[in-house]
Amino acid sequence: MNEKYLPIGTVVLLKEGKKKLMITGFLYTPSNELNKVYDYCGCLYPEGVLTLDKTILFNHDQIDRIFHMGMKDEEGEKFTQNLKEFFNQRKNTQE
Repeated sequence: MNEKYLPIGTVVLLKEGKKKLMITGFLYTPSNELNKVYDYCGCLYPEGVLTLDKTILFNHDQIDRIFHMGMKDEEGEKFTQNLKEFFNQRKNTQE
């Protein structure tokens, strides 16, 4: 599980979590914490997105277990590479 930025659709359980989550997005900044960036946003699994205000934000190091890996293809791999580059650029400008 060392690979950061698991694919969309990956189903995980967080450390000390009781409910599975499905990854629905990356690098999320909540409107009330503009200096904070979370690795992932997700929804409850299997319920999915019930309301827009129920997005769950979490970081890669909070993941305890992967139950299902989302789809991986060339397009997704390129997107993941772009995410890593964006994150590194953002990190470098904040230092």
